[in-house]
This record gives sequence, structure tokens and C-alpha cells, in this order.
Amino acid sequence: MFRSILVAFIMFVPITSLAGDEIKCNEEGTQIELNACARDAFEKADKELNRTYQALIKKEAENQLFVSKLKLAQKAWIVFRDADLEARFACAENDIGLCWGSQYPTLYYDRKAKLTRERTKHLQQILKAGVGQ
Repeated sequence: MFRSILVAFIMFVPITSLAGDEIKCNEEGTQIELNACARDAFEKADKELNRTYQALIKKEAENQLFVSKLKLAQKAWIVFRDADLEARFACAENDIGLCWGSQYPTLYYDRKAKLTRERTKHLQQILKAGVGQ
């Protein structure tokens, strides 16, 4: 039991993070560095989604009904996104690493970034074509 906990700890808490160093993306590096790349890609996609969302709210500011419905839709989309991720990476174990291994963060953030980019495209289409198009 103790050994399982220790292995899980070592697998998911990089030693360098204990020393205060941030793990940087390196596409030719270790799995931990690949995980950082996937996290960075998601963060970039999330920033673009937020920019697009804010631009749409600003453009349609006078259409308060649309803005309020868009806000509800965005909250619902976040719930959907999170539920989709939970379903795709379902694990009956208490430790998700036992199901998905050290690649879990890469797989998880890749999927989260893909869903985020899809949502961004959807909002960009509304921004470009207009409400109801």
C-alpha cells in the first residue's frame, strides 16, 4: 500500500517542482515536459476562447437578451466540457494514474484544448456572421 502511494507521488509530483522550479515545455523532453506542453497549449486555447467570448459580448452589448443567454450557454458548455472529460478519462481507481499512467495530463489537456478550440470556432462564427446566423 505504502509503495503504491509512493509510486503515485513520484509519478505525478516532479522532483523539480518540490524545489520550486517550474516545469517548462520541451516537445523533445520527458513525459513531464510533454505534459507541460499540453498544459501550455490548453492555456493558449483558453485565452483565445476568453478573448472571443468577450468580443462577442462587447459587439452584442445592446442585445441584453442575447448576452444573458450567451452567458448561460457558456456556463452550460463548461459543464458539458468537464463532464465530457470525466467520461473520456473515467477511472474506477482512486488514483487516475493507475488507469492512464504518466501520459494522463497530456491526454487530458490535449482533449480539453481541442474542445476549447471547437467552442472558440463556434463563437467566432457568431461574431462574424451575427446572431441567428
